[in-house]
Amino acid sequence: MQAKTFFGFEAILAQELQALGAADVKMGNRLVEFYGDLGFMYKANYSLRTALRILKPIFTFSVRDEDELYKRFRNFNWEDFMDVDQTFMIDPTIHSDYFTHSQYAALKMKDAMVDRFRDITGERPSVDKDNPDIRFNLHISHDKVTLSLDTSGDSLHKRGYRVETGPAPINEVLAAGLLITAGWDGKGNYLDPMCGSGTMLIEAAMIANNIPAQLHRPSFGFQRFKDYDQLLFTQIRNARLNRIRSTDYKIVGYEISPMMMKIAETNIMGADLQDFIEIRQQDFFESKKELFPVLLVFNPPYDERLANDNQEFYKKIGDTLKANYPNTLAWFITSDPEAKKYVGLRPSRKVKVFNGKLECDFLQYEMYEGTKKFKHKND
Repeated sequence: MQAKTFFGFEAILAQELQALGAADVKMGNRLVEFYGDLGFMYKANYSLRTALRILKPIFTFSVRDEDELYKRFRNFNWEDFMDVDQTFMIDPTIHSDYFTHSQYAALKMKDAMVDRFRDITGERPSVDKDNPDIRFNLHISHDKVTLSLDTSGDSLHKRGYRVETGPAPINEVLAAGLLITAGWDGKGNYLDPMCGSGTMLIEAAMIANNIPAQLHRPSFGFQRFKDYDQLLFTQIRNARLNRIRSTDYKIVGYEISPMMMKIAETNIMGADLQDFIEIRQQDFFESKKELFPVLLVFNPPYDERLANDNQEFYKKIGDTLKANYPNTLAWFITSDPEAKKYVGLRPSRKVKVFNGKLECDFLQYEMYEGTKKFKHKND
């Protein structure tokens, strides 16, 4: 199988898969390959925090023209994987000199599938791009064609807990990946000083309490497969639920906007985590360190959300960290390549990540007390 992820999270996802018990784990570009049985496929979908989709290859072959592509798909046993009354859609990804138009290759595959069903049953299945029963992934690299079942259905970032959003909300998988990259494991206190709609707080609490990533998700693609084993999935899910733990450390969010506070509180209640997360109406720039020790990981407003100019905003972040958060590890993500110049501190780590199509820096700052702080700034 293949687990898809964001650029930069391949190693984290590989570690997640190994911890779950996957076999022969290998990293690729924005994906991790692995082996597992049916139960592991269920467990991976239900548990992984940094996976976007789990694909299960079902047909691989080599061709160099559209006619041959159609013939191979026309002779494929589609009826083993779906019924004629089920809807479907095709997600194509093409990197090939032989096939230069991804939608045309997908159309040839669709025609072959429909013709096969018409030959066998006299009826044809329908395409549904919004809510298909079965989602296929068509991947063509050079002359190698791989057809996979999308076992997840909707992207796994759709956890099911987010009821409302504010402007430019962070993707749930991205939030989890940033927290894990920053070393968050729940064994300490966590502060999101600009918490927005609460996604970072929720993902942090789920990690801390070992809550499965998809606890609140209503359904998966594999539940509409012909070989779906409901009893097995129930056993897998219960086993993961039995691993939930409680933590005594604090998870706190600051938010200056009353409207955003209400949105965050609604989402936290949607995730049933109100007992583990505290939100305060607080301007970070007027705050002082209250939790000892504490990890800061946050997603500051991007250009389109800033009332002030970037230079002044990031300077205030640096000034606040220097003055009010001694002996603290702080991380934040930004799409502004100049941001680190304005902060006035030298980042101790920089990780390239993507927020949608935006290339971003995930920056780490180690705040020291006394002379170390100034040495760190000027070295």
